[in-house]
Amino acid sequence: MKPQTEAIMFLISAAVLWSFGGLLIKSVMWNPMAIAGMRSAIAVLVLLLVIRKDRFTFSFSQMAGAVFYSATMISFVCANKLTTAANAIILQYTAPVYVAVFGIWLLKETVRPSDWIVITAAIAGICLFFIDKVSPGNLLGNILALASGVTFALMIVFLRMQKDGYPLGSIFMGNVITALLMIPFMFRAVPKDFNSWIALFLLGVFQLGLSYLLYSIAIKSATALEGIMIPLLEPILNPLWVLLFLDEKPTAWAFIGGSVVILSLMIHAKIKSNQIGTRQ
Repeated sequence: MKPQTEAIMFLISAAVLWSFGGLLIKSVMWNPMAIAGMRSAIAVLVLLLVIRKDRFTFSFSQMAGAVFYSATMISFVCANKLTTAANAIILQYTAPVYVAVFGIWLLKETVRPSDWIVITAAIAGICLFFIDKVSPGNLLGNILALASGVTFALMIVFLRMQKDGYPLGSIFMGNVITALLMIPFMFRAVPKDFNSWIALFLLGVFQLGLSYLLYSIAIKSATALEGIMIPLLEPILNPLWVLLFLDEKPTAWAFIGGSVVILSLMIHAKIKSNQIGTRQ
């Protein structure tokens, strides 16, 4: 099998595994902070099988990537418990918008006028999520989902800074940080139903551990467009699984806003790919 074909298969597999996050998180009857901690603790055990300890440099970019990865894991799990899975995942996937902004200062990248048009459209889509009359809990969930998009963007920026380093080290340390920080929540009470433990196992081993292994392998051979576009399967499939298995439906405004955001991200990915192709 050709490396690029294998990379595409790995990217699709990673996106599908990520997409089960909303369903599995909502299936665990436990505190969201404890879920985040246990999910990362299990993922650490998976990553230990392949991690290269000699590649840890503890550089600023590697540690910053780990910190923002941890913040993303915690805020995303909490958002899934407080708002719909559709809102949580689509608002998190606004990350490319923030990457473009942060890239100006941290990576010295140039943002073209076409990028700003797409970014403005995505922001307009985000605003539609907050038109509905929602309970304080759902509002907090939407805010946490947006926050997870910001931290996810910062994580991506600091991982990109390690293009000649070891970004998987940030992922590993981020899971360690999350597990350690959430220990107090994990021991307050534990799930008593078997289904919750099955969901936690699937979250840690497949939805987090295996998915990031596949992505880290695939991104070495995939094109820039494939690396950005294929993972967009996640915000499309994530709400679908929750709808099919838990009958959780996004509101009309959230559906419209999500469509605007996803379309904007696809256009943004295509623009970036064309810019990279022009430079090569």
